[in-house]
Amino acid sequence: MKNVWAPIVLALLLAGCAHKKRVRVAPPPPSAPAEVRLGYTETGTASWYGHPYHGRPAADGEIYDMEQMTAAHRTLPFNTWVRVYDLDTNKTVDLRIIDRGPFIDGRIIDISHAAARAIDMIGPGLARVRMEVIRLPAAPEAALFAVQVGAFRDRKNAERLRTEMESRYGTARLVLRAGNPDVWRVLVGSERTEELAESLAERIRQESGERNNAFVVRVDSRQFSTT
Repeated sequence: MKNVWAPIVLALLLAGCAHKKRVRVAPPPPSAPAEVRLGYTETGTASWYGHPYHGRPAADGEIYDMEQMTAAHRTLPFNTWVRVYDLDTNKTVDLRIIDRGPFIDGRIIDISHAAARAIDMIGPGLARVRMEVIRLPAAPEAALFAVQVGAFRDRKNAERLRTEMESRYGTARLVLRAGNPDVWRVLVGSERTEELAESLAERIRQESGERNNAFVVRVDSRQFSTT
């Protein structure tokens, strides 16, 4: 059983920011509720990303430009605007959510290169921040949630885990994260509430013996174009 899940820890490391070294995977931070309200806040660690994702499709389908004020979050609806406060420098930046992530190290948001420059985060790479929702999308998609259990550069490895998860939990899909190299994410389940998805995540953690490698993520219809 342990051998089946051994690739997950290594694979999750591939999905972090391109400029980071190997890091220890930590428990996931809290994610936003399905019905997000103005003023919703999270406090935790921010990271930034640029190459190799610059010029490639973000999770919402638009082309990611690392010099625009955008960010990735696991569960906030696309086109939500957030204000990120750097708790050490007291600088702030307003960002639009267009992508999914981050998935490691207890990070709550992955911001663009331009945003990181605006709050003097380029050098450190990480920052202690408070994130606040300041504007909601006009028409967010209906919320569905899944559990991410792995991310792989090799699609064959991702497909093996997807098949295993489908046999155990009924539904599992591959979602491509375009990059250089590409990364194949494995998502399990399709739940209508975050609470149900978290219950599935806890079941997977218990049955796999891997406590820190099942993340609840918001499912977006455009992400299900593969498998």
